[in-house]
Amino acid sequence: MDHGDLVREYLLLGLAFDRIEEGFVDAYTGDPALRARVENAPAPQPRELAASARTLRAELPSAGLSTQRTAFLDAHLRALETSARRFAGDDIGFVDEVEAYFDVRIAREDEDRYREAHARMDAVLPGPGTLAERVRAHRAADEIPPERLSDCVAAFSSALRDLVRERYPLPDGEIVDYEIVGDKPWSGFNYYLGDDRSTVAINSDLKQQRANLPHLVAHEAYPGHHTEHCRKEAGLVAAGQLEQTLFVVNTPQCLMAEGLADLALGAIVGPGWGRWAQEIYADLGLRFDGETAEALSAASSQLLGVRQDAALMLHDEHRSADDVAAFLERWTLATPERARQQLRFLGSPLWRAYISTYVEGYRLLGGWLDAAEDTDERIARFGRLLDEPLVPSALRADDAA
Repeated sequence: MDHGDLVREYLLLGLAFDRIEEGFVDAYTGDPALRARVENAPAPQPRELAASARTLRAELPSAGLSTQRTAFLDAHLRALETSARRFAGDDIGFVDEVEAYFDVRIAREDEDRYREAHARMDAVLPGPGTLAERVRAHRAADEIPPERLSDCVAAFSSALRDLVRERYPLPDGEIVDYEIVGDKPWSGFNYYLGDDRSTVAINSDLKQQRANLPHLVAHEAYPGHHTEHCRKEAGLVAAGQLEQTLFVVNTPQCLMAEGLADLALGAIVGPGWGRWAQEIYADLGLRFDGETAEALSAASSQLLGVRQDAALMLHDEHRSADDVAAFLERWTLATPERARQQLRFLGSPLWRAYISTYVEGYRLLGGWLDAAEDTDERIARFGRLLDEPLVPSALRADDAA
């Protein structure tokens, strides 16, 4: 099988998963005839999809692809085979499942790290009452009035877009449309439509906070998901790497994308993002203490692993939903309602392992960026994340070298 046939079979395989679980295909911008072929075919069977993934993996070494493309497809075919096996009812341990999907091995965090985070947060927000009470009060005061949310989103999108276009040029005519939605298990979602266009949905059920909104817009749009899609479409897809026209969940592609997006604001604004955001809010007539927000964000970053630990409790240790919700409430200092919202995401059949893309993606990509010798190399490394079909094992190999 030559490389063109193999990539086409990979695309057909990935598209077929959307007929088993709607939403499995996050984005597809390739030949519409391939999607039509899948939609008009008999309903796929999970066992057959798993067998197809194994066959394509066996064909990879002789397909004539570059080392980088071979590594990308091999990791993604392994992930798709595992998804097919789960759909077929195979009993796969949760830790093994996450490793097969995302090319990382996960474990529980030391809770002393969470205690240290709480101590640091306590120093940032001194005063009467428990830390949980103070944090909840601070978050409530930080909420964006619903009627101002659209204006705030537009302001940050415009400011970030200008910064991104200076450092990582984007195609002319690229655009992001924003919409406010509800009843979703996530805070925001990028729907990449192809041709340099995205729709970003922001969940109104989760009251958006001033401190979080710059991160959210950077994550979903500039220089996060939208920017990555545009640059890969202009670079890799235009050069014939058609496997990049397909983006499916529960693959290493997701971990790389979410890690990149969670690091996006720091990559484009850097230290001082709080003061930068404060000035934008001031132009909108909204008060925001950027210095406190940045200090609180740095302290709470040590709580990164809490939600992954919660997923391990739920799916690996088989703890009750009440136990897991209490764990989330304790360490994230969330309200009971917010903890249950987080639990909803962790309990979703499609998204149950996905939390690891944020936790391990941030750690892996953040460490790789921090290993840069200077600012120029760090900027170049972030550009590689935007432009190259990298997988986690490639970054680990780069660090080792």
